[in-house]
Amino acid sequence: MIRVLLADDEALIRAGIGTILSADPGIEVVAEAGTGRQAVDLARRHRPDVALVDIQMPDTDGLTAVPEILRASPRTAVAILTTFGQDAYITRALDGGASAFLLKTAEPQELMAGVRAVADGGAFLSPKVARRVITQLRDRPASPAHAARERVAALSRREKDVLALVGAGRSNAEIARELHLAEDTVKAHVSAILARLDLRNRVQAAVLAHEAGISGRG
Repeated sequence: MIRVLLADDEALIRAGIGTILSADPGIEVVAEAGTGRQAVDLARRHRPDVALVDIQMPDTDGLTAVPEILRASPRTAVAILTTFGQDAYITRALDGGASAFLLKTAEPQELMAGVRAVADGGAFLSPKVARRVITQLRDRPASPAHAARERVAALSRREKDVLALVGAGRSNAEIARELHLAEDTVKAHVSAILARLDLRNRVQAAVLAHEAGISGRG
């Protein structure tokens, strides 16, 4: 069962999203928050698998709440849920440690897919957001491939295999099956990779894998 914390300052939005998620027998909304501060407190109390957090909330906004939620409950995956798709929001959310960026206008299936993806240790971007991220990467200065390869060289062979599959968008469960490892072992490798390379989340790890030219290799 995937335990979800839902944070949005509009009660009707919470009710609607809660109804969508509750239609999936594998997802349970365990707590609801109307402010960013409440979201942090409830994350500490309930330790949910996933926190769905709106950007614009009173007290503490969603972007500020993301790193605070992760400190309060390190095993919780945070997904930003918003009607906005501005580049600045995307960048701040991902840099703050969010694993997903979901639009409130998305189809219910996309919302549930995002929750399941991050609960499984993956990352998820709504298609419209993904296109913005790709555009940002394409418009960046010359690819730092050499520097990326030097960073990746510090990893063990197995860690490189795991990073390559993270870059290909695989979940922990998928990586475990492909590399014939226990899922807990994959989680440990991913945590070690993020720590060793000073990365905040799997999205940054995937970008680095692409820059180093190893994405998809396993």
